[in-house]
Amino acid sequence: MKKLLVANRGEIALRIMRTARKMGIATVAVYSDADRRAPHVRFADEAVHLGPPPSAKSYLDMDKVIAAATSTGADGIHPGYGFLSENAAFARKVDAAGITFIGPRPHAIEVMGNKLAAKETVSHYDIPMVPGLDEAVKDPERAKAVAKQIGFPILIKAAAGGGGKGMRVVESEDQLEEQMDRAISEAESAFGDGSVFIEKYIGSPRHIEIQVLADTHGNCVHLFERDCSIQRRHQKVVEEAPSAAVSPALRRKMGEAAVLVAKSCDYVGAGTVEFLLDADERFYFLEMNTRLQVEHPVTELITGIDLVEQQIRVARGERLAFAQHELTIDGHALELRVYAEDPLNNFLPSIGTLTTYRPPTEGARVDDGFEEGMEVPIHYDPMIAKLITHGTTRAEAIERMLRAIEDYRIEGIDTTLPFGRFVFQSDAFRSGDFDTHYVKQHYTPERIAAADHDITEVAALFAAFVYERDSGKLTVPNPGSPAWQRRH
Repeated sequence: MKKLLVANRGEIALRIMRTARKMGIATVAVYSDADRRAPHVRFADEAVHLGPPPSAKSYLDMDKVIAAATSTGADGIHPGYGFLSENAAFARKVDAAGITFIGPRPHAIEVMGNKLAAKETVSHYDIPMVPGLDEAVKDPERAKAVAKQIGFPILIKAAAGGGGKGMRVVESEDQLEEQMDRAISEAESAFGDGSVFIEKYIGSPRHIEIQVLADTHGNCVHLFERDCSIQRRHQKVVEEAPSAAVSPALRRKMGEAAVLVAKSCDYVGAGTVEFLLDADERFYFLEMNTRLQVEHPVTELITGIDLVEQQIRVARGERLAFAQHELTIDGHALELRVYAEDPLNNFLPSIGTLTTYRPPTEGARVDDGFEEGMEVPIHYDPMIAKLITHGTTRAEAIERMLRAIEDYRIEGIDTTLPFGRFVFQSDAFRSGDFDTHYVKQHYTPERIAAADHDITEVAALFAAFVYERDSGKLTVPNPGSPAWQRRH
């Protein structure tokens, strides 16, 4: 592989290109009108314009992306995450064009892309599953019968869903029909597929995912777990590796189960198997993401393995250079997703111009795709950057994260940096005693506002103290005085 087209934008495009450059592989960027001056476009060796800002007319246009690869002589396409990364039809088109797709085979994408198909595939292995109905259901009476069998509360989920869309928690029978109609409607709108299924609702789970890596020679390993329980609207904001809730014995069991999931669909490349973990250390298969995850850097920092490099090597037909027993955990890593969102206003998007943008320069890894003066476009995901820290202990990683948050300067828009500071300072997070309901149980906008007020008050008091202490030294000479005239 001599030239790689990255079918993505922003921070993930830059992150992939840096590894490709390290490997001596030339890179091709693609961009929409909104990203014409973006850093990933300037960083690449070549760049191809795709079209107007809407994703459907640019980054999601398969034919345009493949034409860009063909015209530039790229022999590989890396989809990153989002956009076309989990589109089996795109993977097939890439293969048909004689270009290497940096990812799993289309079959694995297709099977794991539908939660019902994934559950059916995994059911042939000894992997714990959440009790429920493993087939699509639209009849409320059928749904009620299943719900009574497994017991309320239940969770209605879109079969083709993700990101919390098409998902409803139902506490009692009288709510079921209305919530089911809403879930089906939302699923049809978001995914073009109204299929939903029913699972037992696990009340206070941790969201634990296992990174897997498999080559084309039958070798498959896991690279330990990530804890992604700090979420808003069922979407992750804070991730860490390893999890404070997973013991070595549980880690081994979950890792072995994740490898079986990968083998069940003949998986190739980097993927993530997601589980729910309850308070009694029972874990249940949730889904598999057939791509690189946003939070992959925390795994890289605790293992020392560049996952993008491994994806490229696997796509070139190379064997994994390490076995499971050779992998170890080194320290602890944390990641905060820095979104252009207002945590004081229900995390609503905050669009505008980055009048000030200065990321921390020491003690942290920053994967970003923005620069000072750039506008945050309304057309794409509002993530500005990923802020990642590593320490020999979890406590050290937390302190480094807090320092990095304080050193991060962003003005012109609201971001999730204050929310991150709140999380990493909170007793619940520091103790490791939290679950996916963290935001509902511990966070309120008023607490961030109070913390900001305290910081401002301390700063004002300190400034007043310094002024009083040094007021005699800070006098300004009168330019009209004889003494000043004699000196000048």
